[in-house]
Amino acid sequence: MSALSFGTDGWRAVMCDAFTLENVRIVTQAIVDYVKSEGKQKSGLIIGYDTRFFAERFAEACASVLAGNGMPVYLVKRAMPTPITAYAIGAYGAAGAIMLTASHNPPEYNGIKFIPDYAGPATPEITKRIEESIGEIEVSKIPSVFLEGNELIHFIDPVPSYINHLKTLVDFDLIKRSGLKVVVDPMYGAGQGILKTLLEVAGCEVYPIHDCRDVLFGGFLPDPSFENLQELRTLVLKKKADLGLALDGDADRFGVVDSLGVYLSPNQVLTILCLHLLRARGFRGSLVRTVATTHSLDKIATEFGAKIEETPVGFKYVGEIMRSEPVVLGGEESGGLSILGHIPEKDGLLADLLLAEIVAYQRKPLSHILEDIYREYGHHYSERLDVEYPQDKKQVLLAELKTCPPPSIAGLSIEEVVTKDGVKYVLSEGSWILIRPSGTEPLIRIYIESTSKEKFEELGKFARGLLEQ
Repeated sequence: MSALSFGTDGWRAVMCDAFTLENVRIVTQAIVDYVKSEGKQKSGLIIGYDTRFFAERFAEACASVLAGNGMPVYLVKRAMPTPITAYAIGAYGAAGAIMLTASHNPPEYNGIKFIPDYAGPATPEITKRIEESIGEIEVSKIPSVFLEGNELIHFIDPVPSYINHLKTLVDFDLIKRSGLKVVVDPMYGAGQGILKTLLEVAGCEVYPIHDCRDVLFGGFLPDPSFENLQELRTLVLKKKADLGLALDGDADRFGVVDSLGVYLSPNQVLTILCLHLLRARGFRGSLVRTVATTHSLDKIATEFGAKIEETPVGFKYVGEIMRSEPVVLGGEESGGLSILGHIPEKDGLLADLLLAEIVAYQRKPLSHILEDIYREYGHHYSERLDVEYPQDKKQVLLAELKTCPPPSIAGLSIEEVVTKDGVKYVLSEGSWILIRPSGTEPLIRIYIESTSKEKFEELGKFARGLLEQ
């Protein structure tokens, strides 16, 4: 376990290979050691888990180690979304949470991440301290106890409290008056039953699919992408529903199809939400986006005099800013967001409820709302390309891109070179291209955005040609 490292959002591995009960106990003890070093062990930890195979047993292993260290344990009674697990930290006055999930990864994977007391992703500094202690832990010395009858074990259901909290962020009364028909797809994940309940509390007529446990996720990845939401789209059209809403495996990311069957990308959703919160709801504060997220937010921010802040990829960086200043909307192009007044953790449930609010407010399809925004602020065409690239040549490529940028790209001059995460060329006419290596796979990820359809296509050709060279 000394070689274990935390990725963008915790440690993930294949079950029965690296992800075993023994290794989960080691990671849990490392988390306990961190909490003890902060003097917060008496507050205890929340333990949440998603719907993957053996999830309950992994959670019980974590609970046994915590109780063996004399720490109170708040163990959820059922599979629980990451955002609700994070919210429970404040609701129960805990020192943090352990969340067992591999999010949208294939079913053979599982993962574990630590959520500190501020209810957002652990910063790199915290995860580094946990990683460093892992190699020093002796398995035979990890204390553990039986759970049955142990006074340190508390079984909890944070869902009712979370629903009451969302009522302070989302206009449930407006949604209720609109009588929306909504199809929901939790993708067999931890949001099953909960998204349906939330929308029913808001007075919607709800048609659920994939709203039960299937540890194989129906043969698909629990990822609410365009390709994986075709069944949702079909049912939206069949039922003549106002909206189709989806979640990923641990419900921290969203997916949406409008009443016309149009899939909206996370970048497009962030654009719609941003303007709604600023214009209709009157929110004020900063807008925070990752380096790979649409610049349409920048244009909207300019009109409302809002500060725009750019972070490296990863919601932990967005959440860090949310903890230090008022942030209207923090978001990333991979489908994560949070808003002012909420925890600094991405929340797909909240995103879906806000989309229902917007449809109830405007009484038109989301794609029409987006077109209205484009007419006012200009179009933004964006795409991510994943290109296979040798692992050992990634750093050489990045070094060349940083030190030797081309004189122009697709006839556009380079206005700025941003190197906070990969290499981003900010171009004239509102276009940009980001080249960023995957941290876990032999891939280069290329993000492209342009306000011109023609330039957008030219940028795609340039990116592919660059990597082929």
